Amino acid sequence: MKKNISVEYCYHSENVSSRGAGVSLFLYIIAAGAVILTFSGNLVVIISISHFKQLHTPTNILVLSLAVADFLVGTFVMPFMTIQSIETCWYFGEKFCLIYTIVLACLTTVSMMNLAVIAIDRYLAISNPMFYSMTVSVRLTCFCVVSVWLMTLSYILTMMFSNGNTEGVEGVDPCPGDCVFVLNLTWGTIDLVFSFILPVSVMVSLYTKIVIIAKRHAKAISVQQRVQVGRKNNNMPAIKKSETKASKTLGIVVLVFLLCWLPFYVCTILNQFMSYPVPSYAFCACWWLAFVNSGINPIIYALFYPWFRKSFKLMVTFKICSHGSSLINLMSEK
Repeated sequence: MKKNISVEYCYHSENVSSRGAGVSLFLYIIAAGAVILTFSGNLVVIISISHFKQLHTPTNILVLSLAVADFLVGTFVMPFMTIQSIETCWYFGEKFCLIYTIVLACLTTVSMMNLAVIAIDRYLAISNPMFYSMTVSVRLTCFCVVSVWLMTLSYILTMMFSNGNTEGVEGVDPCPGDCVFVLNLTWGTIDLVFSFILPVSVMVSLYTKIVIIAKRHAKAISVQQRVQVGRKNNNMPAIKKSETKASKTLGIVVLVFLLCWLPFYVCTILNQFMSYPVPSYAFCACWWLAFVNSGINPIIYALFYPWFRKSFKLMVTFKICSHGSSLINLMSEK
């Protein structure tokens, strides 16, 4: 994102000349599949949680926020990133490059923050279920979600318009006309801590505690089953089991997210803090791996959440349009 650029388009000759039309077409087909999966999969999650009242829970509100961020990635980021990656040029002008960069950075940080809040939510639900049920409500969760989005947007705007770009910094020479925003050392350090190290530390520490608590609960349930306690006492383990299952599913979401984004941040650290030039194709591959994660989350929901599969069937059969469909029980086996 260079200012006062006189050259309209960039041209990486070494990349374009070595790639045939067939290869570019293949890459466009693969990218289109990823975009469609990200768009449609997260749209199902958004419609499901928004429409069915049974899914209006604090945890699902956080899942909804994450799905909205992933949906926007598939709608406003991945299509333009596809063209930029394959054509190795930015054809959409400097002003739209600024908007694109702000949206991209905002959605990336929001996703990280959403997953950190989800980790906090799961930890409270597992460690202190009584406090969680009495304190954490849908309204409180909605307030937290709105706060995360507004805080993230404010942070990104401050970074973008506070000399965060490395224009004029020694060693940074992006192709003229390309849409590139590389943070300077100060903002790069701040962003690394705020957007990656801090939320990842929260996720890892809390999910480690969740695993320990879940094992403790499993042992307690096993002991209760052996002594054959009364039916009234059997209700509590069932509640804990459902919370544990939700925590495991969302823990998989967090783990996959970290595995997809870690290579990108490693490349960023090597480029910016260790002055180790990562090849452009490797950096591009890590960049795509990170954003493909937005399309993986709905697959995880489909594998582990029965309500996702049932709501999808209701959508494709148009039963969701029937009167009173919002009251359908999605947790039943039938």
